[in-house]
Amino acid sequence: MQVGIDGEFGLENSTSAQAVELGVRVALAQLNAAGGLLGRPLEIVRRDHRSIAARGIRNIEEFAAMPDVVAVFGGRFSPVVIEELRVLKQARLPFLAAWSAADAIVDNGSQPNYIFRCSLRDGLAMPYMMVQAQARGLDRVGLLLTNTSWGRSNLVAAQSAAQSALHPARLPRIVGTAWYNWQEMNLVDHYRRLIAAGARAILLVANDDEGARLVADAAHLPPAQRVPILSHWGVTGGRFFQAAGPGLQDVDFSVIQTFSFFRARKEPLARFMRSAQALGVKRIEDIDSPVGVAHAYDLMHILARAITAARSTRRDAVRDALERVPAYDGLVKAYRPPFTPQRHEALGPAELMMCRYRADGVLVPA
Repeated sequence: MQVGIDGEFGLENSTSAQAVELGVRVALAQLNAAGGLLGRPLEIVRRDHRSIAARGIRNIEEFAAMPDVVAVFGGRFSPVVIEELRVLKQARLPFLAAWSAADAIVDNGSQPNYIFRCSLRDGLAMPYMMVQAQARGLDRVGLLLTNTSWGRSNLVAAQSAAQSALHPARLPRIVGTAWYNWQEMNLVDHYRRLIAAGARAILLVANDDEGARLVADAAHLPPAQRVPILSHWGVTGGRFFQAAGPGLQDVDFSVIQTFSFFRARKEPLARFMRSAQALGVKRIEDIDSPVGVAHAYDLMHILARAITAARSTRRDAVRDALERVPAYDGLVKAYRPPFTPQRHEALGPAELMMCRYRADGVLVPA
């Protein structure tokens, strides 16, 4: 019995696909030690899309043709997953989103829907960051967004939140939106224009390389010309801390997360660490991209419960069973239940938090 991982393994400085793989491997070690599933051991099949959609589509086609692959775990890049949706729908292959956050990944219009997510979604992330900015007295924000489907998903989320009548007094005013292209290395000019438009904080949607360059450049500005940056979590999927350099300590930078090992419940964390240590993880401080690890770990255990309940590895039966798993006491949370026929999102607002990088590079709750 096999599970696939479709991720950005070959992308330079990326740690997110490796984090998803670590989470799956820890769960598989526990499951195989208990006898596997349906009397069979589990193993991983990896495919690298290097953040390129065409490679991702090919990977899904290959996974679909492998009769022993029961489900596929996805990695960080929402634009890749969105392009894969058509092939996933045709293949009727369960896809477990352990990182990618664009709303359209789960809200894809398919019936039956084969996509299940244990991760952040933009429709939660952007309003939460806006609320956090307002709580700090930062009542005017600028949006600095990647010119991809992920960035556009966040623009929709921010505009919808700003126009909502639910909590208008709790949200800052959006004074401008700036777009940058993938791997553009001069984001500080966009940053300065948004500040000139009146922004008292920047809401950033970026991955590690672009985000690190922005922080490094912003650190060279006079303190009076800097404003806080509240970032989406793409920066935590790579070597952001190392690339940003010492300037990170001079910039007010925080990043949204759904999980921190420093806030994990004692018993689930102890179970995880016993198995992770056998795979070479000595301390929680050594874990890169922690959300990817925790999400994938929980998703693998939820998938295992679905396979057991279905008494089959038939993909349609497993998909149906994923909607009926009654409960799982996971690392991220106690799921009651993880999914339903109407809800393929395992996480919600209660899991959100802002985190900061310590001077040693460890990401901790703010």
